[in-house]
Amino acid sequence: MLRTSRLTKLIIYAVLVVYVIIIITPFLMIFMNSFKSLREIFLKPFSLPSQFSLKNFVEAWRRANLTSAFANSIYVTTVSVLGILFVSSMLAYAISRYDFPFRRFLYIYIIAGLALPARLAIIPIYVILQKLNLLDTRLGLIIVYVSTGIAFATFLLKNFMDDIPKALEESAMIDGANPWTIFTKIDLPLIKHALVVVGVVNFVGIWNDFFFPLIIINSQGKETVPLAISIFFGEYSNQWNLISAALSMSVIPIMIGFFLLSRYFIVGITQGAVK
Repeated sequence: MLRTSRLTKLIIYAVLVVYVIIIITPFLMIFMNSFKSLREIFLKPFSLPSQFSLKNFVEAWRRANLTSAFANSIYVTTVSVLGILFVSSMLAYAISRYDFPFRRFLYIYIIAGLALPARLAIIPIYVILQKLNLLDTRLGLIIVYVSTGIAFATFLLKNFMDDIPKALEESAMIDGANPWTIFTKIDLPLIKHALVVVGVVNFVGIWNDFFFPLIIINSQGKETVPLAISIFFGEYSNQWNLISAALSMSVIPIMIGFFLLSRYFIVGITQGAVK
């Protein structure tokens, strides 16, 4: 086991503290500015607010119609993440456990999806959704998120499934278990930490995404949270007090989800690093 000197540990801790400060500072500034007036933000952007009032939060919630936006984001994000987990886990199971023609080609084709950003294909995506009458629908947005999230999820889950001993599945087959039972009762529980990693990564990405809702969604009642907040950005000026308040509220679901699943997320990341 490697031993580190006291000086090395101090340097590591100092670097970690500086890193945490760099990461936390923008969030603290946004949170503090959410209580300030626009004038106070420009005059004292780094100071504490003169008074803590919820006026900006109430006004931002009302003007951006965040009730509808939060409902849309929760629905789209939850269904998209569940769809990604469902499709990618079955695909990873099939590639990892079955030998069929073009199996390797299929896996390479899926992995190739990681090489190119989905935004480069926005024109064909838009045309396909238009022909299927899925523009300006939450279903169209969900289909885009699921299809663009499958590559990373399949790649990660397949690597974890490869490490599951086949003897467990063979024993289950001897006891009369069918492939679906083996998949749901044996394999999925053994890779639950990887499923959490995939779920959290996709949840954060989909919840914060602004690009696809901007292209696909046109109706005000179907806006997601990032798209709803964009009304505070003007051509000549931005309402930073309302933007800060809206952003402070928008990160709450992410923080709640991460804190609830942090233990599984860290274990999954650690296992992936060891692999």
